[in-house]
Amino acid sequence: MTTGPQGHLRGELRVYGDAEQLARAGAELFVTRAEESIAVRGRFRVALSGGHTPRRIYELLGSDAFRSGVDWEKVDFFWGDERYVGADDAQSNYRMTVEALLRHVPVSADNVHRVPTDIAPPSAAAGRYEQDIRHCFHDLSYVPQFDLIYLGLGSNGHTASLFPHSPALREHSRLVVADFVSEVSAWRITMTAVLLNRGRTVAFVVEGEQKANVMRDVLLGTPDPERLPAQLIAPEGTLLWLADEPAARLLSGADGRRSA
Repeated sequence: MTTGPQGHLRGELRVYGDAEQLARAGAELFVTRAEESIAVRGRFRVALSGGHTPRRIYELLGSDAFRSGVDWEKVDFFWGDERYVGADDAQSNYRMTVEALLRHVPVSADNVHRVPTDIAPPSAAAGRYEQDIRHCFHDLSYVPQFDLIYLGLGSNGHTASLFPHSPALREHSRLVVADFVSEVSAWRITMTAVLLNRGRTVAFVVEGEQKANVMRDVLLGTPDPERLPAQLIAPEGTLLWLADEPAARLLSGADGRRSA
């Protein structure tokens, strides 16, 4: 594994030999942050990402090797974004998480806060989800602070469902918005940078050689968040980039990297 301190890089980079090592690191991060958060605040509130890459993290968390390391009754699950589809749809991030993790651990249904995609129109679903988030944090007057937020990185520079040149990139007050993404011809519901940047720990998890160019552009390139929305993510807390070697292959000359 290699790491890089904050400096020329945006955040701390941790590189792992392959996708399985990357997934294990992502699962270990969950367990560590859960233990710390529960010890200090009595709860652990996490916002999950969807897609292929985090699924293996969730499978590991639900396995015998990791399951006993978490006090699941004190964990609140949210999602950073969701496709506007039914909860049982094959494209649903919620469904993926249920299959990979939630059905394998003793978590109360009251602690699982899925995006209410059964509410129409999408803007109403986004508004309800923002209300749900605020209610869980027991305060309507400030921007809630998640203990851990997982994010992915699209090859076009998007993260969560913050896509290039989307109006959602210029949102400065709402925590959750609905956006029709012409690039995928579908509605998405997403947390905004307002909420994501309050995270105590925000961790990008990036896998595969196909992400190498965009990782280089986001981490080392000229700031251009309209084109590369992932550059909007600059949390108050810790920013981590967890990547396998193929995804990080163009960052070998980054300032301050060292072997660990």
